[in-house]
Amino acid sequence: MIPVSKAGKESISIIKDLAEKTWKDAYASIISPEQMTYMLDLFYNEASLLKQMQEGHRFIIAKENNKAIGFASYSVKSAEEPDTYRLHKIYVDPAQQGKGIGKLLIGFIINDIIYDDIANLELNVNRNNKALDFYQKIGFKIVKEEDINIGNGYYMNDYVLNLPLQTYA
Repeated sequence: MIPVSKAGKESISIIKDLAEKTWKDAYASIISPEQMTYMLDLFYNEASLLKQMQEGHRFIIAKENNKAIGFASYSVKSAEEPDTYRLHKIYVDPAQQGKGIGKLLIGFIINDIIYDDIANLELNVNRNNKALDFYQKIGFKIVKEEDINIGNGYYMNDYVLNLPLQTYA
């Protein structure tokens, strides 16, 4: 079995490297190379990842033979919605996709939050991302569309998806 463990600031360089590898596969046909570079720098530079951790984002990493093959991050959505968690990031090495690692990461998250009276797990996914099928197969439902201005003239054109956790309790 592939182990999944919580990750801290000591894992920032691993997360950053894996993000760069996975983003090229996930987004090459969806966004421009310039937007990809901008977003990677915005969300995955060391200071940004450290800040996310300090703000309560929990990071986890899946490893096989001591090599990182996937990661995710999640946190409480907001003080106004403490019964909803946000899945901020989930990426699996392209060479490892289709082997259940994404399900393994989401399962770890659900097991981590389910006993805290959490009702929902929510995420955003680009409307053209092939991962949408994966999320829907495991029970996520589209609840709305949103276009998020991330600066520099770029937008994230996303679906918001929700997974009710009552069936896991």
